[in-house]
Amino acid sequence: MKRREFLKNMIFVGAGAFILPQLWTTKAAEAAWNADGGAAANGVDPLLGIPIQETNFEFSSLQNRRTTDAIVIHHVGNTNRDVSAAEIDRWHKNNGWAGIGYHFVIRKDGTIERGRPMDMLGAHCYEHNWHTVGVNIVGEFDNHEPEPRQMDSAASLLAALCRYYGIEPDRQHIKGHREYNATACPGQNLFDRLPGLVAMTRKYY
Repeated sequence: MKRREFLKNMIFVGAGAFILPQLWTTKAAEAAWNADGGAAANGVDPLLGIPIQETNFEFSSLQNRRTTDAIVIHHVGNTNRDVSAAEIDRWHKNNGWAGIGYHFVIRKDGTIERGRPMDMLGAHCYEHNWHTVGVNIVGEFDNHEPEPRQMDSAASLLAALCRYYGIEPDRQHIKGHREYNATACPGQNLFDRLPGLVAMTRKYY
């Protein structure tokens, strides 16, 4: 049994609660969040072992993701501003979604912000949310370049996720959004840099 599964079981057994595995309420999702990350000492996520800025978003409802075998890279696309996870969360809630669709957001200064709890189904890649983690590197990368600090943080995060989920850090398992759906995301300039990002990820891995 993986550590996160053990922690979840302890939480639910200790509370005398029985939660249906397919559909989680907001409270159940928050419990899973606390087990799978939560507020970490010194900002370092206890499971991934890297600094992650907690956001503590509220979600109307979430579902557990039972398979994780790939990571999808995104950009914001419509602006090159330093958009925060909180702003994206507002956008997505305005769309009628449960909340932010990405699991992680990487700001211009390299700060990694938490989006959805990482073991929950995302809303970032049509027909592939069931098996993927979504990482948004903020910016518009058809006409602009990602910041070096973003790329370094992305490599660190991807390596940590690959270790945690047992994913091979290669281009077969780390993909741009356009490789799954008909979209320009994550922008041509970032897409062209994915091989280099994967090479950096392997060094951290």
